[in-house]
Amino acid sequence: MNSENDAPRHTGLGTVDAVVVGAGPNGLTAAAVLADAGWDVVVLEEQPMPGGAVRSAELFPGFTTDLFSAFHPLATVSPAFRSLDLGSYGLRWSRSAAAFGHPSGPEDDDAVVVRPDPDETASDLERRCAGDGKAWLTLVEQWMRIREPFFQALLRPFPPVRGVASLVRELGSGESLRFARLLALPVLRMSEELFGGASARLLMLGNAMHTDVPPDAPGSGVMGYILTMLAQDVGFPAPTGGASALTEALVRRGESAGARVLCRQNVTHIEVEKGRATAVRTATDERIRVRRAVLADVSAPALYGQLLPADVLEGRMRSDLRGFQWDTPVVKVNYALDRPIPWRSQSLAGAGTVHVGADTRAMVRWAADLETGVVPESPFMLVGQMTTADPSRSPVGTESCWAYTHLPRGIVDDASADRLAERVDAQLEAYAPGFGHSILGRTVQRPLDLQAADANLVGGAVNGGTAQIQQQLFFRPLPGFGGPRTPVDGLFLASAGAHPGGGVHGMCGWNAARAALGDEKPSGTLRRGLHGLTRRILT
Repeated sequence: MNSENDAPRHTGLGTVDAVVVGAGPNGLTAAAVLADAGWDVVVLEEQPMPGGAVRSAELFPGFTTDLFSAFHPLATVSPAFRSLDLGSYGLRWSRSAAAFGHPSGPEDDDAVVVRPDPDETASDLERRCAGDGKAWLTLVEQWMRIREPFFQALLRPFPPVRGVASLVRELGSGESLRFARLLALPVLRMSEELFGGASARLLMLGNAMHTDVPPDAPGSGVMGYILTMLAQDVGFPAPTGGASALTEALVRRGESAGARVLCRQNVTHIEVEKGRATAVRTATDERIRVRRAVLADVSAPALYGQLLPADVLEGRMRSDLRGFQWDTPVVKVNYALDRPIPWRSQSLAGAGTVHVGADTRAMVRWAADLETGVVPESPFMLVGQMTTADPSRSPVGTESCWAYTHLPRGIVDDASADRLAERVDAQLEAYAPGFGHSILGRTVQRPLDLQAADANLVGGAVNGGTAQIQQQLFFRPLPGFGGPRTPVDGLFLASAGAHPGGGVHGMCGWNAARAALGDEKPSGTLRRGLHGLTRRILT
């Protein structure tokens, strides 16, 4: 790939089988899958380095900071990453003693945590509320039975016929309906039905807030359920050495199959002839022709609103695109500490992730602030103790950590972000007295900083678009265009803007690559015809 100091220049490629636009985890996954099939593939990345939102850097001397995503439970169970065997290309995982914890408030000196042994987690929950330990083990036992078919249904292209059939066989028809109902519940109701005590409920509530779905909205329980069960199952692992280690393994994997990754190459236009993608143009006005496909690891609005010719989109599709909704902007504060965080609750000292700032009522108030355009006075936030999870991140006795929270949609100005970052500092001080005195270095990543570092993070949105039900499954990114296929033959959406959406799992790129390969087969004509029929019905 280009070195960081290289200026943009002509690639001299001429014609290739496929161009992948964007070198995030989805784009790199797609490139590896296509290269494995013998395609001549090039990945063009605008930034100086590959990785998208999976990158790390030394912001403070001796401290490795994950600039965006940090803990990757979905990566360890992803069919895409497992099929690529990234461990053979240098990827190693590190885990903390406890996956995550959630104090009930600033004065909580006995915060609940999820430990690697389900029996230990259950025993702690039982101590707090009679019956919750048994309920936890029942939930974990069900999870272990259904995990594989569940992820087959959740992550693979829609409709998930095979995965759903496997789930029904495992659970039976009656229990399958009850499980489907559970997943449709708001997380507030889900946690109340599953557990009697506040501590167990908080475990699910905090994980549900990893998305932008309000806790009282239908479907908000899905992420709470998934991440809570993954925490007990595989923990919240982090790439050993920093998030960039995952990207480096993906680059090595693709290059080993013949893919090329070129950085500082900004694709500005996708050419379409007779309804088919035929070439891409870069900011240096280079034209690279494609024989087979273009796979776009870019946001849906960027693909449809910037890269494609305007006359490609039908009127109804342009209207639907105006209704596309981003997730809420992120403000992230990075710290270098001279010692571990001095939590009031010692149980949090071994947790890689800590959910801070809200009991159930406070969490609802925080979500209401976001929905009504109020910069929260008391933000709910995620805290990552990276050295606790991976000792290589900073010198012995210190901590590399971060905290992130959200602004309301549409508020991305630096002044609001800085004000919210100061409230993050205050929250940490309340939960960990003396925190402020341990700070050796501090930086703030504001929404527009995130966007400048990765064009897909528009306005600081890190999920590729809202995770609310109106923009998920076959509605993601637009009605009639759920999944990787687009109205242009040979062009596929390979980013988190497509199903299954956000998270570091590579499945959006994997699904797009498999769709491109499938269209090369005789059955591809029928598949494209069915897609076109569906599009006409919906438009």
